[in-house]
Amino acid sequence: MITAVNLFFVFIVGACVGSFLCLCVCRIPSGKSILFPGSTCECGAAIPFWKNIPLLSWLLLRGKASCCGRKIPFRYFEMELMAAVMFVSVFATSASLAHFIIGSTFCSLLLVIAFIDIDTMEIYDAMSVGGMVAGIAVSLIFPQWYGERSIASSFVDCTIGICFGSALMLSIAALGKIILKREAVGFGDVKLMGMIGGFIGWRGCFVALFGGCFISTAIAIPPLLVMKIIRRGAFKIPREIPFAPFLVIGSIAHILFGNRFLEFFLIV
Repeated sequence: MITAVNLFFVFIVGACVGSFLCLCVCRIPSGKSILFPGSTCECGAAIPFWKNIPLLSWLLLRGKASCCGRKIPFRYFEMELMAAVMFVSVFATSASLAHFIIGSTFCSLLLVIAFIDIDTMEIYDAMSVGGMVAGIAVSLIFPQWYGERSIASSFVDCTIGICFGSALMLSIAALGKIILKREAVGFGDVKLMGMIGGFIGWRGCFVALFGGCFISTAIAIPPLLVMKIIRRGAFKIPREIPFAPFLVIGSIAHILFGNRFLEFFLIV
């Protein structure tokens, strides 16, 4: 049942998860543990829990650490807010508590992958391949996620999604290499699309790929063109652009809107 109290509670939970996700984005690329030690400032000082309250702490501290005065990256607030809104959105569109747990967990993993790809241009197998394994586990435990009643049917759907998603991105990578004469799509993106297909099926792969590119292009291109015009050619559009955020946007859109988003995209 969707009530204001439930939505507020989910928002708080999402913000707390977002704080943890930001920790993952900061530590995973450097090989550090995401569990120990606890939250610390860049100066090395431990951050007490009353100064590490999601969303509120950044606002109350005005984006500066109380221990040393260093600037706290806006990303912390950004990811906490994004996760909170995402959790509320998934909760509002979920048919059951199980759907919400699976959907929010999947979207959280995607969020971490997207931000790490933005920072490092890398997608780690622990998350993409691990996500495929998680998708298979979901198909064996909760076939209703795939709209099926039997485990066999949901397992087949998941497997087809993994194979189709990987094959689709692999085909694009091969085509891009022929046309551009260089690597256009990394193999990490191939495995990521396989993971996405394992969770949202082969139809969802189309939404993640084409719908995500459509939305992301509409958001990203105008600012780049403005910068190009303002700086009169001094600003160069990056040759390499992280592709995971495009796929993540499309995947989350499919989780929230399902076939309605696919139908809208096909009409457009």
